[in-house]
Amino acid sequence: MDVVNALDAHEVDATSGADGAGRTVQPTLASAVDLARAALVDLDEGVVGAHLGVRAEDEFSATHRFAAELPGYRGWEWVAVVATVPGSDRVTVSELALLPGADALTAPEWLPWDERVRPGDLGPGDLLPPAPQDPRLVPGYVANGDPVVDEMAREVGLGRKQVMSLDGRLDAAQRWYGGAHGPESDMARSAPSICALCGFYLPLAGSLRTAFGVCGNEMAADGQVVYAEYGCGAHSDTMLPHGAGSPAFAPYDDGALEEVVLPAPAEVEAAITEEAVTEEAAVESPEGDEAPEVTETSDTAEASESTQSAE
Repeated sequence: MDVVNALDAHEVDATSGADGAGRTVQPTLASAVDLARAALVDLDEGVVGAHLGVRAEDEFSATHRFAAELPGYRGWEWVAVVATVPGSDRVTVSELALLPGADALTAPEWLPWDERVRPGDLGPGDLLPPAPQDPRLVPGYVANGDPVVDEMAREVGLGRKQVMSLDGRLDAAQRWYGGAHGPESDMARSAPSICALCGFYLPLAGSLRTAFGVCGNEMAADGQVVYAEYGCGAHSDTMLPHGAGSPAFAPYDDGALEEVVLPAPAEVEAAITEEAVTEEAAVESPEGDEAPEVTETSDTAEASESTQSAE
């Protein structure tokens, strides 16, 4: 019995006694919950939790599932496969196992060590030899399609032991083209010109020369392989926009300004209130008050004296 396939089986419908594939679970097998639990408890491998259901394996076998309450095994399940024979009411336990459930925390799929290394993982002192028969490399004396390399390979003693094959160069070109220094990057889209026209652009040798070079500007992508149509704001032909810098203003004489001292807000409010009270008192004079005192001017006094003399 393949216990791993138990997780792919269908749960039994409690009302019809059949699973999702239309197979019927015999009542004898479906009711063997206590037998399945007892077998798992006898293992003494951990706490056996609540019964999670029973699945039909075939006509004469079924799988009971229980929650596994084990530290570090969240979502895992205890599985007990029970079986019977035609015409018998006796049930036996066929297999026991601990299997991951649908929400179980499981380890990632195992990978060989040489497949786990990713770009950027190599550190000082680390050694990473190429894989045997690496398709990216060919012997230095074999024509590889790069005219410059092929020409040098003909000179005995000057060729390298291995050089990049056509596949290797195409893989590198694709990475560089789609990387941070390719033509589709945000920097390239906003650049005033392209690297192929820049004085800091150092073209590569060989067949890659037509599309790639190295940036020699320490203020830009210094030492990085860049695509010929990449660009940045530090292009050698970059010019400052017209009108750059601080604007110039004509000097002015501070002494020509008239300085006005404004009263404090509290003084203004007090003056307005006093004026309003004075006007109101002048308009509304209460009854019984004495007549206001009249002050005679010099013209008034002379007119009074003339009247008295005439009498």
